[in-house]
Amino acid sequence: MAKICAITNKGSVVGNGYSNRTRATKFNPTGKVRKYPNLQKKRVFVAELGKNVNIEVTARGMKTIKKNGVYATLLKAGLIEAK
Repeated sequence: MAKICAITNKGSVVGNGYSNRTRATKFNPTGKVRKYPNLQKKRVFVAELGKNVNIEVTARGMKTIKKNGVYATLLKAGLIEAK
């Protein structure tokens, strides 16, 4: 399964590694580093449907769910259909 948030659609990015040794010598042998989002497996209860839904979501996505509500957020993300 891809490491992508169900709500925000954030995935991994490639960045440059940077060591503390670089600061002293101006030489950077570290190369590229893949950075992954903070994914958590969550089971949320959707009151409008009366059932639980398992989603893999980032910490930022959990804040979005808390702010907008479970049903509205999952509906907008296309993970559930309207009643």
